[in-house]
Amino acid sequence: MNFTAINPANGEQLKQYPMWDAARLDAALVLTAAATPAWSTRPPAERAALLHRAGEVLLKHRDDYAALMSREMGKLIGEARAEIEKCARCCDYYAQHAAGFLADEPSTSDAGKSYVAYQPLGSVLAIMPWNFPFWQAIRAAVPALAAGNTVVLKHADNVPGCGLALETTFREAGFPAGVFQTLMIGIPQVESVIKDPRIAAVTLTGSARAGRAVGREAGEVLKKCVLELGGSDAFVVLEDADLAKAADTGVKSRYQNAGQSCIAAKRFIVVDKIAEAFVQEFKARAAALQCGDPLNENTTLAPMARFDLRDSLHTQVADAVQHGAQVLLGGEPLAGQGAYYPPTILDGIQSGMRAWTEELFGPVASVIRVRDEAAALEVANGSTYGLGGSVWTRDLKRGEAFARRMQSGSAFVNGLVKSDPRLPFGGIKHSGYGRELSRHGIHEFVNVKTVWIG
Repeated sequence: MNFTAINPANGEQLKQYPMWDAARLDAALVLTAAATPAWSTRPPAERAALLHRAGEVLLKHRDDYAALMSREMGKLIGEARAEIEKCARCCDYYAQHAAGFLADEPSTSDAGKSYVAYQPLGSVLAIMPWNFPFWQAIRAAVPALAAGNTVVLKHADNVPGCGLALETTFREAGFPAGVFQTLMIGIPQVESVIKDPRIAAVTLTGSARAGRAVGREAGEVLKKCVLELGGSDAFVVLEDADLAKAADTGVKSRYQNAGQSCIAAKRFIVVDKIAEAFVQEFKARAAALQCGDPLNENTTLAPMARFDLRDSLHTQVADAVQHGAQVLLGGEPLAGQGAYYPPTILDGIQSGMRAWTEELFGPVASVIRVRDEAAALEVANGSTYGLGGSVWTRDLKRGEAFARRMQSGSAFVNGLVKSDPRLPFGGIKHSGYGRELSRHGIHEFVNVKTVWIG
């Protein structure tokens, strides 16, 4: 069997990549097991130097990697270049800070000396999605590598070239063989890798369904896992918000990456007093987006990554319309080649619609009108998801108080919800558990060991 990369902008088959058999997979795991002891004991300063070099390699190949992303999953070329640059910043961040995050922490006890040591677990399996094919893998792998773990990557089936490019990056940067590998395996082979004794822990970014499966499989063999799952982020606009600024950011948050982001704004919860004014501002900006070739610098809305994803999104839109939602913009797949769905706005979203309870992973904004701030918070928190969210108000104290009451892993006041190497990233409820990035992310895959000396 082969993995087949298909350009979603035109349906063209790009390249086929052979899928590994059991013997080839075992050889990779043998190599990882052999590399792990030396990597785990390598001085942090040496690991940091290699991470810094990985960032340089990413920037060296930025344009090639960006074009690869655009071809394999349809990302706008400008967004793809920015993704590579963000990956390089992440490498540099951990190159600078990992030693401090991993330093022994003295602790007072009844011992003559006691402290906490942070020691690597072994080899981490990273199961990563297609929507940010470099960034999601980098933000999982780099902290783990910095801590002294080795990493094996199972990338999404539709971005095999990106997965192999990541392995090439670390190899060119000088990482020893086996420290980072991309496994060219299918979903049916993942369970065996999770249960393999050469794998110490698992991290997944994906759907809630995938998270349940991976969590169950890791739990059966008592292995640590981090799950970064879906989201249906609330974008709350209060009556004293700067509507123009909120609309500008709302359009960027909802439609960048063709709306295929777990932390995109998805539920626009707007108080009645300013709802009509906000919706008109938002609609005017969304209507200006232009679908087209993602390699064209002038295109402002990319195709979706796969045709089946576009079709699934449209069934959710059709369900909302059938149950009374109004289509203010878009609402139908674009004819012709490519997995294009136009910028779409659904107004009047109500409980009972799929758009109320499910994540809409594409360029569709759901508008929910509420009477006041209290109702906005109730709707924002009335979701099974809890990844991110934002609130818009000119009163920063009011915004901060609202943000603290939001049931989410991240809450932003007057800003675009985003991941940042300096801040922990992750969710609660059906959005998963554990954290990536910052000092919290590097501590997910270490043994937090107490050392007591009498």
